[in-house]
Order: sequence, then C-alpha cells, then structure tokens
Amino acid sequence: MVLRTSWHRPLVVFSAAMAVLAVVSVVGLLVDDRVLVGAPIWAKPFKFAVSFVAYCLSLAWMLSLLPYRRRVGWWAGTVVALASLIEMVIITGQVVRGKRSHFNHETPFDEALFNAMAVTVVVLWAGTLVVAVLLLRARIADRASAWAMRSGILLALAGAAVGFLMTQPAPGQERGVSKVVGAHSVGVPDGGPSMPLTGWSTTGGDLRIPHFFGMHALQLLPLLLMVLAVLAPRFARLADERVRLRLVLVASGAYAAVFALVLWQALRGQPLMRPDGATLGTAGLILLAVALGMYGALRAGRTSPPHGATDAAGAPASKDRVS
Repeated sequence: MVLRTSWHRPLVVFSAAMAVLAVVSVVGLLVDDRVLVGAPIWAKPFKFAVSFVAYCLSLAWMLSLLPYRRRVGWWAGTVVALASLIEMVIITGQVVRGKRSHFNHETPFDEALFNAMAVTVVVLWAGTLVVAVLLLRARIADRASAWAMRSGILLALAGAAVGFLMTQPAPGQERGVSKVVGAHSVGVPDGGPSMPLTGWSTTGGDLRIPHFFGMHALQLLPLLLMVLAVLAPRFARLADERVRLRLVLVASGAYAAVFALVLWQALRGQPLMRPDGATLGTAGLILLAVALGMYGALRAGRTSPPHGATDAAGAPASKDRVS
C-alpha cells in the first residue's frame, strides 16, 4: 500500500483520464457511424487511450522503484504525461471534426496539428529514454525484476521509434503537394482490408504491428516475472532468483527477436497472417533458440548448489551469477 502511494501522480492521473476517454470512445463507436480511412472514426482514440493506460501506468510503477534521482524521474514522467495529453487532445479533436489526425496535410491547420503531434511524440520518446537511463543505472535488489523492467523499456523505445518510419512519404506521395504524407501500411494504401479490432492490414505490411508489439514489452516482460513469482511456491526451481533471472533474459532476447521479425515482415510489405518461407524459417529458429534457452535456464537451477551448501573445506559453495 505504501508503494502504491509513491507512484508517479501525473502519469496515474493521465491514465485515469485515458480510461474515461476509452469509455467515451466505446460510446462513440456505438452511436457514431462515421468511417475514416476504412475504420470507425472512434476506433483510433479508443485504441490509443487503452494503450496509454497500460503504458503510463507501467512507467508510473517503474518510477516508484527508483532508489535515487527520483526528482529527475519525476520530471521525465511528467513530460511524458504532458506530451501524451497533447497528442490525445489533437487526436480526439480531429475525430470530432471528422478529420484524420495522422499524416494529414490537407489544410495548413491540419498540417500544423500533425506537426504538433510529431513534436509530442519526440518529446514522449525522449522522456521515456530518460526513464530508461535511470533504470539502467539503478541498483535494484531483485535482478530479475531489474532486467524485466530494463528490457521492457528498451524494447518499448524501439517500438515507439517505429512510428518515425510511418511519417516517411509512401510511393506516390510528395511533401508540399500531397494531402496525405506518411502511412501505416507498406505496399498497399491505408484503409484497405484489415484484421478485426486491430485494423492491421491483411493485404500488405503494417508498421503498427512492430510498433504495438515493441511498446507493450513494457507490460509483458514484468508481467512474465510476476507469473514466475506466483508459480515459485509450487515449483522449487522458480524460487531460485538466478533461475528467474535467466528466464527473464531468455524471454527478453526472444521478445527482441520477434520484434525484429515482425518489423522485417512489415517492411517487406507482407501481411502478418500470410508469412512466406523466410519468415516461417526465422520464426522456427527463434522458437528453437527459446526452447534451448529455457532448458538451459531450468537445468542450471537444478544443478546449482542449494542455499547454504559448503564445499569440502567447509566454505560456502560458489554460485554462478548472471550480471
């Protein structure tokens, strides 16, 4: 309970506001039948609001665990909250106007709004980078927790950076001439056939896939560690901190590999659900590496000396450490 009160307040307040916006967006989806770029017009604020709830609550929790330089972390988190708020105000305002928020150069006003969003994204990314540096330098007692958070936030930064690729002109677009400059899809126009709920393209590549997958490592890797901690009382090997650390490192490597794979797939204009032989072969290699990594991590836990064991001279038995 004490830890909860130390969560970063601006990020928590912003997350609460996004939860309210998600509810409003659901109402919009039910009562507003407008469609924009092939999707219900309220789908974008709904997806962004839900994503920001998860993202900002994760940052708020991680900032509460910093043992030092909390003031720097507080300011970095506040910058992230303010930048995110500005972005969501613009997205929602454009929905009310019936205009697209991203890549819109139709009028000087629309272009100014999109440019403002571009600035907020850069500021948000920089604020998250500061938090990542603080986590990398922090001395956190539980190493598995430390590396789950560090890996998660570094992958989140990589996922967020994919957004910069979307702002590049697609084929046929020209800066200063086209009304739309930039795209989510690769190889096909935005607004074509798409997957339900996510809206990801089913006929071409879609940069939103690695963008989404990378950013939510911030939640999924710490969540994995929580699951391991819950299972620890039932499985003796998971009670060993070194085993949990090795499993977190294996999972982090696997996550990074899958992120790179879906990014490569999207950049080649390939739909997520229609992988070619190269994609399937790479996925198989990743799966094999993960299986071997998990086997090694669990086997190390079985063969490591028990806590308090001594050698022939009566000295404490040595233990391998993973830094």
